[in-house]
Amino acid sequence: MIGAGGFDKGKAKVTLYTDEVNNLIKKYKKIKKYMRSPLYQVKTMDGTEEVVSELLKEYEENPEL
Repeated sequence: MIGAGGFDKGKAKVTLYTDEVNNLIKKYKKIKKYMRSPLYQVKTMDGTEEVVSELLKEYEENPEL
């Protein structure tokens, strides 16, 4: 029987959805590959880069996510 707060005898019950985790890993790898590309460097220099800068702006607004 699980006690209050999802704990059973000092252990937390955690549910991981492997499909969602795999999707997040895939997105992360694509972004990292993009950040290593010359296209990213050029877009950053001329100020037209939007993908990574939007993610960073979103994180700055909500750092607890």
